[in-house]
Amino acid sequence: MDTSTSPFAESIALGQTALRIPRLGVGTWAWGDRFFWNYGRDYHRGDLEEAFAIALERGMAFFDTAEVYGMGRAERFLGEMLRDLPAQVVVASKFFPFPWRVRRAALGRALRGTLKRLGKARVDLYQIHFPWPPRGPDFWVSALADAVQAGLVGAAGVSNYNAEQMRRAYAILQARDIPLASNQVHYSLLHRAPEYNGVLHACRELGVTLIAYSPLEMGLLTGKYTPENPPGGVRSRRYSRGYLARIRPLIGLMREIGQQHGGKTPAQIALNWVMSKGAVPIPGAKNARQAESNAGALGWQLTAAEIAALDEASEKIHPPPR
Repeated sequence: MDTSTSPFAESIALGQTALRIPRLGVGTWAWGDRFFWNYGRDYHRGDLEEAFAIALERGMAFFDTAEVYGMGRAERFLGEMLRDLPAQVVVASKFFPFPWRVRRAALGRALRGTLKRLGKARVDLYQIHFPWPPRGPDFWVSALADAVQAGLVGAAGVSNYNAEQMRRAYAILQARDIPLASNQVHYSLLHRAPEYNGVLHACRELGVTLIAYSPLEMGLLTGKYTPENPPGGVRSRRYSRGYLARIRPLIGLMREIGQQHGGKTPAQIALNWVMSKGAVPIPGAKNARQAESNAGALGWQLTAAEIAALDEASEKIHPPPR
């Protein structure tokens, strides 16, 4: 891979670490997931390999995975695809705090399993997946600091932490001279909770990167679903036809704005909007077409007026809390 002509240069610092990541990454929740995403029926290993190749070609060399994605298949697939590739590829994974994981050593064991599946001696970014009991979030952040100081983890992150929990994690790590690199949360035009609950503000204040999962709202912001053509599977129970009708004006506005930028799609508008807020979106990519579409969000920028218009249209669907 010729990195001299690669768009890897379009990158940002991951929090206050020395690690740099592309402004747009790839989420691998669907890689190997048979229950929610129908892996093995709607798409196969070859489709994922093509998506991976396109992502690298287009500068999206930041892959986020987790031990629970596809019951380990996502990490294993990613590790096999990463073999013999340059160091510019940044890999993130996550530790899941299952209720039976109550000892500090559980994180180390889980991390070693992740590293084995990835075929790596160290993971670039390791995150606590949820701040769930029975152990409090502080307990696992301390265990994560151990892993960083053992050299098994490059950067420490959290996921789904609220503003207060994130500040606590920041303080615990800071006491051991480790920066909190990131907080990965749900953030999209249809889910703007990080703007309202203090998480986005706290990230900006502390110098923590907000990584946005589900930035396309499981496909709703691509514009391909309508009341007449709703999503199938589990998503059909999550998004009603009435809701699909409610988001039509927003999708229409996204199409109009896209025309002002050379025919950008609603999905590309949605991803660019997330980036305009200072976050790093990690949309999924199950095939080459989706990876190519995601890459179309790079290399241009929404205007301030367009961002404001999108904000307003979004707030008509989900008004901000008072």
